Amino acid sequence: MAAFRQEDVEKFYEMGEELGSGQFAIVRKCREKSTGVEYAAKFIKKRRLSSSRRGVSREEIEREVNILREIQHSNIITLHDIFENKTDVILILELVSGGELFDFLAEKESLSEEEATQFLKQILDGVHYLHSKHIAHFDLKPENIMLLDKNVPNPRIKLIDFGIAHQIKEGNEFKNIFGTPEFVAPEIVNYEPLGLEADMWSIGVITYILLSGASPFLGETKQETLTNISAVNYDFDEEYFSNTSELAKDFIRRLLVKDPKKRMTIQDSLEHPWIKVIKRRNVRQEDNGGRRGERRRLKTTRLKEYTIKSHSSMPPNNTYVNFERFSRVLEEITATEDALHQLERNRRACRDDVTALLSIFEEKESWYKEENESIGTELTRIRSELQRTQSQRRHNQEEARNTTLAANALKRKFTRLEGKYDVLAEQVASEVRWVEELVRSIAINNGEVHSTGLA
Repeated sequence: MAAFRQEDVEKFYEMGEELGSGQFAIVRKCREKSTGVEYAAKFIKKRRLSSSRRGVSREEIEREVNILREIQHSNIITLHDIFENKTDVILILELVSGGELFDFLAEKESLSEEEATQFLKQILDGVHYLHSKHIAHFDLKPENIMLLDKNVPNPRIKLIDFGIAHQIKEGNEFKNIFGTPEFVAPEIVNYEPLGLEADMWSIGVITYILLSGASPFLGETKQETLTNISAVNYDFDEEYFSNTSELAKDFIRRLLVKDPKKRMTIQDSLEHPWIKVIKRRNVRQEDNGGRRGERRRLKTTRLKEYTIKSHSSMPPNNTYVNFERFSRVLEEITATEDALHQLERNRRACRDDVTALLSIFEEKESWYKEENESIGTELTRIRSELQRTQSQRRHNQEEARNTTLAANALKRKFTRLEGKYDVLAEQVASEVRWVEELVRSIAINNGEVHSTGLA
């Protein structure tokens, strides 16, 4: 169990203004009395009962502290001291006073890819250091990417908030559902084993927003956002990416890959041409008098709109006394808004259903009308055909009767001719017989005469 100083923090530090707040933490500006150096004091509300959902468990606080104690990098916030009282654990952290990176960039009229990659390179360096120690941040998002001091020529990036960071141990499968929906990787959404790759997905989302001012997966609801992430449903809309280089798009594509094993690692990202040739591009820009940079300048209007919407969705600064009450009210407001959104969706769905039914009714009515007309035309044609058929039938019957009468007449005539033929045949036969007898008689007479002559 980590040992924290049990002394009164205000004996050593003078507390100042509130800098921000989270669900169970408040950050105040403070000054160390012995040195006069300013720091940030993060008050983390402890969970009193293991069964309670209010506050942060001792295990989670110790995990964050142990990670902060282990890391020391120019692009990562530094832990200075730790105190504990009955209700809170107080982390004395390096004061990061330059505000959020996105807010700083949104104040500019335009942004070149070279400028964007210079800041992104610092983010990658910080993450590279974490991953070298097998530490996954799991909550990389614009709110956690700060500037140490924005009023210097080259502001330094600081990664903050290690509340859900974990050290990934080989052979130990780790699953959890946490983080900010807009930036979480598909393996978190699908409750699959997690690793350092989840941070790389978040970097892809951050880069997409940085260059376009649009969020690649953000939907109207949390569920829609998570569905878009799981399906990797995004594109490079020409409206937002018309001035973006193909190298930048390729960098994002290689990070927004669903399979963690096929996603770029932090080392791959640092070796990507879009990041690796920053110095060469800067030299070329100076040689060309900045002309190349002008062609690649990105308007920050949409980034400014994004930061405004992002901040408007966050609760305002609250005092420690009414924080829990505000959280409950916020939850109730969110639930009410969700219910209203659902009611509106149901209303739209009902309206769409009525419209669809009317459309179907009109379509069916038109179809029935067409069918009725078609059937009427067909019935008329069939009736006409039937009349022609009946007329033809009567004509055929008349023809048949006439043919029968003609056949009967021919039969009678044949019978008469047959009778006449029989009579005529009898007469011919009689005549033949008479002729035969006559021939025989003549032959006999000729024979007798011949005999007499010989005698």
